Amino acid sequence: MEFGVGSILEGKVTGITKFGAFVSLPEGKSGLVHISEIAYSYVNDVKDHLKEGQEVKVKVIGIDESGRINLSIKKAMDPPPRPAGQGRPAGRDRGHSAGGFRGKSAPAEPATFEDRLKQFMASSDSKLSELRQAERGRSRRGGRR
Repeated sequence: MEFGVGSILEGKVTGITKFGAFVSLPEGKSGLVHISEIAYSYVNDVKDHLKEGQEVKVKVIGIDESGRINLSIKKAMDPPPRPAGQGRPAGRDRGHSAGGFRGKSAPAEPATFEDRLKQFMASSDSKLSELRQAERGRSRRGGRR
């Protein structure tokens, strides 16, 4: 059975280190699951999530030029559902920047990438125009000394 990047396989944990776990794969091959690819939650200690001899489902996420196989346990499963109401920090409305509320009502967030890009370009053009006007004003004042 030949496998490549994107393949989902069954394997067995053969070794645990502080940076991840080694997993034996079919055809006598083995790969590494980096600590960041073990779970969707923060992993402080690999041993809290995996045990030697444990059967795991893994996804091949990379094979380098040396033939080393990089694996992911979390990408071999569906992400956990987000709890309701936890998409944004509390107390912040949509459309407000980190700079805070400036007395204007927030426009509705554009639905598509193209709409967001148009909004960004319009805002950018407006800011550039204001900067150019301010620069012209400074150069006029500075030249009359």
